[in-house]
Amino acid sequence: MTRFPLAAAAGLLVAAGAVGLAGAAEAGTISGTLYREPDTAVARWVAANPSDSRMPVIRDRVASQPASHWLSNFNQSTVRSEVSGYVNAANAAGQIPVLTVYGITNRDCGGASSGGAPDLGQYQTWISGVASSLGSRTVVIILEPDSIALQTCLSSGDLAARNQALRTAVQTLKSGNPNAKIYLDAGHSTWNSASEQAGRLIAAGIGDADGFYTNVSNFNPTSAEAAFGRSIISSLSGRGVTGKRQVIDTSRNGGASGDWCGDDNTDRRIGQYPTVNTGDGNIDGYLWVKPPGEADGCRYAAGSFQPDLAYSLAGSAPNPPSPSPSVSSPSTSPSVSPSSSPSTSPSVSPSAGSSSPATGKTCSAAFRVAGTWQGGFQGEVTVTAGSSAISGWAVSWTLASGQSVTQAWNGTATTAGSTVTVRNVSWNGGLGSGATAQFGFLANGSASTPDLSCTAS
Repeated sequence: MTRFPLAAAAGLLVAAGAVGLAGAAEAGTISGTLYREPDTAVARWVAANPSDSRMPVIRDRVASQPASHWLSNFNQSTVRSEVSGYVNAANAAGQIPVLTVYGITNRDCGGASSGGAPDLGQYQTWISGVASSLGSRTVVIILEPDSIALQTCLSSGDLAARNQALRTAVQTLKSGNPNAKIYLDAGHSTWNSASEQAGRLIAAGIGDADGFYTNVSNFNPTSAEAAFGRSIISSLSGRGVTGKRQVIDTSRNGGASGDWCGDDNTDRRIGQYPTVNTGDGNIDGYLWVKPPGEADGCRYAAGSFQPDLAYSLAGSAPNPPSPSPSVSSPSTSPSVSPSSSPSTSPSVSPSAGSSSPATGKTCSAAFRVAGTWQGGFQGEVTVTAGSSAISGWAVSWTLASGQSVTQAWNGTATTAGSTVTVRNVSWNGGLGSGATAQFGFLANGSASTPDLSCTAS
């Protein structure tokens, strides 16, 4: 069963931009960089708790990663602005937004994540509001978790009405943005059989969708989910439905499986870091649909961020790999109007710097403003190795008047007077020729473009 995250509240922007783990796709049908929105529960916790011993792990292994934005609060008056703000921010960054649409009537069969639209007529009006705000570029939509796999509370009439509502929702969303990639609920590998799930997907309109998703808020290993997905694809094909692909929620499947309720367990681990570079032609993405650290509704309130859960998931996980070069989403140019976006597009032109030490090894560094707020900003720096491989790097710059760096991730920052130096951490210093690494930081003061100096070893 699925437990949804709390909707992001308006507030201080504490992190922003893209995570460069998702480079050009080697398989599947999506290529690009997944978007990490700035104002998430985990990002706010990281910013508010700089002295907490758990903070570096949660910052580097959870807050640094893109997770899905959940539309879980049914509100006709705000859904357009919420969707357009999120999508426009991703488009401005040239990256791929991932939306989990979670508002269908009688969702979760009245469980801990109950709620949604009062009736299916109002649900379709809400879906129309979502569709009208999707823009024209690639957007991934995880449509209604548990709506197909969990049907025990539905009468035959209710089930027929839900299937019709899902079919209509897919068509409405595709009409709003033909480049939207829409995936329907397929439960997970230890729930319904592949044949049963395929039949349910067909009834719910997968013919008009791009595929299905599995393992949302669950813990089954990726290998089991991929095998389950292949069986569903085979069953669909045998019934004349072809060309469908899978996405897998890997946010919590790196440890033990079993009981879905992760609030009460300490043997869970984050799984594959989010990427559309899956290496599997059947799989369009490994996504963090359920944000790690957000509760299931067992020990804690459903959707609330709990740092002990996040730390338990991330504490023994490997660090994320060094970022791959960012690739723009393969879709048309954005045609969006200004909105109350939860982050700003870069308002300062990128800068770059390089050096050529006596070793002959060189690197360059490019800077961009990933987000701003009153009294502060987030910077993002991409380090690129020169023509030779390097084993380490350091980027330095001079702070402008009134600026101070308060936090950094994917690098170790030191300040001497007005000079800031960020050095690689253990896992992202070694770069091949032309390869990149990326670090970010939060700073007080007004955003400006520094002159960067990059030194390689």
